[in-house]
Amino acid sequence: MGKLLWTPSEERVKASNMHRFLEIVNDRHGQSFGDYDGLYHWSVNNIAALWEDVWDFVGIKASRRYDEVIDNVRKMPGAKWFSGARLNFAENLLRFRDESVALIFHGEDRPVRTMTYARLGTEVARIARALRAMGVGPGDRIAGFAPNMPETVVAMLAATSAGAVWSSCSPDFGIKGVLDRFGQIKPKVLFVADGYFFKGRPFDSLSRVAEIIKDLPSIEKVVVVPYTTQDPDIGAIRNAVRYDEFGTAQAGGEILFEQLAFSHPLYIMFTSGTTGLPKCMVQSAGGILIHHLKELILHTNLKREDTIFYFTTCGWMMWNWLVSSLAVGAKIVLYDGNPFHPDPGALWRMAQEDRITIFGTSAGYISALMTAGARPRAEYDLAPLKTVLSTGSPLSEEAFEYVYREVKEDIQLSSIAGGSDINGCFALGNPLGPVYAGEIQCRGLGMKVEAFDEKGKPVLDQQGELVCTAPSPSMPIYFWDDPGHKKYRAAYFDVYPNVWRHGDYIRITERGGVVMYGRSDATLNPGGVRIGTAEIYRQVETIGEVVDSLVVGQNWNNDVRVILFVLLAPGKQLTEELKERIKKTIRVNASPRHVPAKIIAVPDIPYTLNMKKVELSVKKVIEGQAVQNRDALKNPESLDFYAQIPELKEE
Repeated sequence: MGKLLWTPSEERVKASNMHRFLEIVNDRHGQSFGDYDGLYHWSVNNIAALWEDVWDFVGIKASRRYDEVIDNVRKMPGAKWFSGARLNFAENLLRFRDESVALIFHGEDRPVRTMTYARLGTEVARIARALRAMGVGPGDRIAGFAPNMPETVVAMLAATSAGAVWSSCSPDFGIKGVLDRFGQIKPKVLFVADGYFFKGRPFDSLSRVAEIIKDLPSIEKVVVVPYTTQDPDIGAIRNAVRYDEFGTAQAGGEILFEQLAFSHPLYIMFTSGTTGLPKCMVQSAGGILIHHLKELILHTNLKREDTIFYFTTCGWMMWNWLVSSLAVGAKIVLYDGNPFHPDPGALWRMAQEDRITIFGTSAGYISALMTAGARPRAEYDLAPLKTVLSTGSPLSEEAFEYVYREVKEDIQLSSIAGGSDINGCFALGNPLGPVYAGEIQCRGLGMKVEAFDEKGKPVLDQQGELVCTAPSPSMPIYFWDDPGHKKYRAAYFDVYPNVWRHGDYIRITERGGVVMYGRSDATLNPGGVRIGTAEIYRQVETIGEVVDSLVVGQNWNNDVRVILFVLLAPGKQLTEELKERIKKTIRVNASPRHVPAKIIAVPDIPYTLNMKKVELSVKKVIEGQAVQNRDALKNPESLDFYAQIPELKEE
């Protein structure tokens, strides 16, 4: 049982959007729910009624209302949502056009830039007209290979205003990584920056862009944003134009918002690509809009007066999620660079300056703060801060306690979990309820999430497969280039027919919370006992000498043995005493089954470009298999060490 860390005051509960929504549901449907638990169970048993209420509550802007919420609540995949509705995603995000600040942009060592809602609308109008003048229309693909900056947001809104489909990659992707993604979807226009900054250094993007477009004949125009230099040389790039010169003649004016079906494609998101060519997941405009607004307005309690930040790149779904905050009229803080540059306080100084109320980051970042001994509450004024969000990997109990001890006592710490697949969450924050260490507060409204045991039966307070047994609007409408939906079905529905299997290992607690145990496809099975990797990480994170770690199951003597790789702090050695201390910590706080057969020091831990540990790639390498797509990794060279470890060939 996780330790109780925080309970919202009655005043805070009653002032929340979730409480107001609960009262509306009670009134509309003759219910008398007094807490989230009752509301949640009603929501998953009344799917159509729930999403109809959400549509009205979040204020979806549509030129034509829907005829039917969902055609078949038992059909998955393939349920049809909000048939008959006509709307535009960008129009919903640009409903505010006043002088309130929309975007605040921080780049490493760069002057801070702000953009009002009025200016944002003007910029989107200019770029949208330029795209339409090129013939861009519904279904065309527009891509971004750029930092998390205002121009990227403008490009996405301009593209989607015309009904085009947006897809983006972070600028630190290699040439092959970009081509593996954009080469499949054949974009018509590519928005890029001339480079980006990381740890105080500028990195050039244009040399890679010149190579990328050689293999992307579909691209008719490359729009270049000056960022690392004032006047970049774009002469070597075919059909290139500077951002400020793109569509200058059509500056200003109103935006023509193409009115489209709820199911019209909006985003193409990609799987990490660590086990092959990335899969291209196509998501609908209406589905993403209503799902994001449910999560932002209800579960995150986002209001117009808030300032929201998420540390993300444009290659991670949290960027798409963050940008949807525009529909609420909140201030959005964008950041490009290293979160520890020039020191661990970089983002907290920013939080102080911008008076951030909702601060989003990754579990890895919080663990790194712990390791660095950072104490944000002692050094910065975080009085406006009311919520901290964490995702990307399970957040340990120690990290939960660290946030309340060293960041702020009176905040809602919302660990959230979902994926790019649904561009959102299965489990996330609950403004009405308490926070327990190591536990996500709740399953999302309308998300019929269960834990299945080995027999495919739902279990409570036991570890099992994360499944979703009812459709939700943000599930992909299809995969790109997937005749007969074979890839789509294989990805989620090959184990349990008509049930979404997400690939995570979870426990649903008796109080309705969720504990994450890592990827189920990376689950360890020593002696046939299933163990989630997060259970081991939680214990290793308490060892001061260990900066990072990675655990895999190695096939050995007709069984599986647990191998723990550790990255040590500078100057530290993996002594026998340290090994025994690690083992004892795991044995006492987890179980003897969790204790690794071997603990091996490594020079680096491999991560994807979205900062997720690649346990499966390491498992392949140590067992002599090829890793097909090393370009999907942030540090692919780190894998080379794992291929030649003599200890892995010994008893």
